[in-house]
Amino acid sequence: NAGEGLDRRLAESSSQAKLGRELAELFDLDAPPQRIEIYDNSHVSGTDMIGAMVVAGPGGWIKNAYRKFNIKDAPRADDYAMMREVFSRRFRDTGNAEAVLPDLVLIDGGAGQLSAALGVLRDLGLAEKFAVAGVAKGPDRNAGRERFFRGDGSVLSLPENDPVLHYLQRLRDEAHRFAIGTHRARRDRKLAR
Repeated sequence: NAGEGLDRRLAESSSQAKLGRELAELFDLDAPPQRIEIYDNSHVSGTDMIGAMVVAGPGGWIKNAYRKFNIKDAPRADDYAMMREVFSRRFRDTGNAEAVLPDLVLIDGGAGQLSAALGVLRDLGLAEKFAVAGVAKGPDRNAGRERFFRGDGSVLSLPENDPVLHYLQRLRDEAHRFAIGTHRARRDRKLAR
């Protein structure tokens, strides 16, 4: 059993390293990403607006780095303003020595959400520090036909059976799960009062 467990662990590690190399190639990174931050927003008709950030690394999820953002300033149901607020709050204090920057940022959304995030990063002088991409579902919101909007204006697609696509979908889905779960918990607390 121990031998099989070790073999399984080595295979997973090798597979994860391969995904890291392919991500680096896809997003023009110098090396496989050590820290990937994925962002999503959640609300119902503009109420209880939440922004969420999940973090992944070569070893999997880094759950103690997850963050939620109670949206305070964005107008109701304005997804772009919500994204600007989340990015402003996440990256405004990155000048201190303890600040940890990602290698890759993924945003659940298309060109509009990406543009909102990049505007904040440009204002903070961070637009060139790491790769940023928006992940949009394909036509009819079909999983498997996602398009990736990159900061340089290019749009990429991957074959439906590509392991990198499946990995990126898992990243996006975890951000979505965390955002919705946080939103529901906030709404439930309000209703319980």
